[in-house]
Amino acid sequence: MNSALHTPERSAIVERVAELGPRIASRAAEVDEAATFPYDNWSDLRDAGLLGIVIPTAAGGLGGDFVGYALASEELARHCGSTALTFNMHVATTLLVGEVADRLGLGGDEVSFVEDRRKVLYQGVVDEGHIHSQPFSEGINASATGGYATRATPVDGGYLVTGRKIFASLSGAADFHNVLCQVEGDERLRLLGVPHDGEGCVIEGEWNPLGMRGTDSRNLVMNDVFVRAEHEWLPPGVFNAQADRFPYFFMTLSFSYLGIMRAILDFTEDYLKTGGRRDHAIKQQGWTSMNIQFEQAQALLYRVLSDVCVDPDDAQISRAQASLVTTMEGAPAMASTAIQICGGRSLLRPSPIERFYRDARCGAVMLPWSVEVCRERLGRARLFDGGAE
Repeated sequence: MNSALHTPERSAIVERVAELGPRIASRAAEVDEAATFPYDNWSDLRDAGLLGIVIPTAAGGLGGDFVGYALASEELARHCGSTALTFNMHVATTLLVGEVADRLGLGGDEVSFVEDRRKVLYQGVVDEGHIHSQPFSEGINASATGGYATRATPVDGGYLVTGRKIFASLSGAADFHNVLCQVEGDERLRLLGVPHDGEGCVIEGEWNPLGMRGTDSRNLVMNDVFVRAEHEWLPPGVFNAQADRFPYFFMTLSFSYLGIMRAILDFTEDYLKTGGRRDHAIKQQGWTSMNIQFEQAQALLYRVLSDVCVDPDDAQISRAQASLVTTMEGAPAMASTAIQICGGRSLLRPSPIERFYRDARCGAVMLPWSVEVCRERLGRARLFDGGAE
């Protein structure tokens, strides 16, 4: 793939992911069937240095940026959607503590705070292979910065954290669950790294969902879990500013779903070329529709990525939300068309297209930028002041 976004540096990272693709794809059916975390895929990602994809090269990472990660995520999901989604949760923290914090132009004590935390975070990922998750959802409301009941109580050397997160991806695999919480009486959000092996940290419930079955997104329950001060990844309130000034962060899941759209195209093309009656006019029409949907979704996302900045205007925010809706609605629509083209046998497990269809259905409901939320905001854009915010 060639585009203005594909600089040599970004392309090298994408190629690194592509080289792992066949091995990762070969495990996708088993991961889906068992609904288990893709540990072997993560071992490959670690060995390839990809856990540090957006960590600076000076700190032992690959030096990728937000756009480079988006392109790599698209490629990874082409081979396994569950692996790509879980990878997103890991990369999210390194983005927030890294590039996104830098984009805000922090000053004074905040800069020193972030620099100290980066040393801890980066060393853990690069040298020890730490896996990070970022469970935000509590089921209270859809706001990115509101509705958090998880509380942190300051104590000597850190905090005691109590609360409950739902859909906590990587629940059994992460070394740190990086949660948003508040100190009683302080509205500022804090991003704290809850240790998986900490006393009072419990994973609850079963995981047997429709799709994205390898994400292991069970419930995370915390009861006075001690979090060391050095694992407070951002200064208090900085996440609030990041959510307000860099909302592109909330569309990162759509990068994976664009990759699933590409996987659907790959499968259908192979089917049509290897005995799927590619000379049939109706199948050709379906194939045409699928390609148009993919090109629209990719072109809009790439346009958004070319404009990524701090403090986007209303039009840029609306475009980002429109991109997410286009991808999250386009993926299941493409999968449905592919099933029609490929026929009834494509519904039989372990057919890849049957898995793609189930995975694709899950994207629309993922908060805080679910399709419902984005459509509501887009419906107000330009009709009311701040309609897209």
